[in-house]
Amino acid sequence: MAEPVLFCWSGGKDSAMALEALRQDPTMSVTALLATVTEGYERISMHGVRRELLAQQAESLGLALDEVRIPPQCVNPIYEARMEEALRAHYENGVRRVAFGDIFLEDLREYREKNLARIGMTAIFPIWKRDTRELARELVARGYRAITVCVTGAGCARISGDYGLRGWEGAGQQLRREDAG
Repeated sequence: MAEPVLFCWSGGKDSAMALEALRQDPTMSVTALLATVTEGYERISMHGVRRELLAQQAESLGLALDEVRIPPQCVNPIYEARMEEALRAHYENGVRRVAFGDIFLEDLREYREKNLARIGMTAIFPIWKRDTRELARELVARGYRAITVCVTGAGCARISGDYGLRGWEGAGQQLRREDAG
């Protein structure tokens, strides 16, 4: 029997690739998506994806969606309390593992692992340390469509450089096979 896993969803391409990796593992069964939504803005807190699009993503993936509502400029004690409440509800339903689409940030990984351990859960990072150019190529090859809906500051230059994308302008642009080189 496959182990139930809750997936912390950001709405972005890394989440999509991590979820894809989990779905290919017959020992795991993703039970739902968990996303933080900022009250008043009605967007995923991590990437600014609109709540309506979040609901469409969950529906197209065939997964239940659990939204954790947080206030703007949320401080850690409030964030952690609301996340813990949501996580405990999944724990009571037999979920012991929580997956994330993180790739690089060691301090964030440690923070997630520490908070989950407090309530008897463990973290999974299916695409941890994967090469981002390889992930971009795989994303396109698998038929995913990635359209940038939110870019801030110098994000375009940083993002295109980080992912090794050619001729990519950022917001409103669709990632194509030729961009992913």
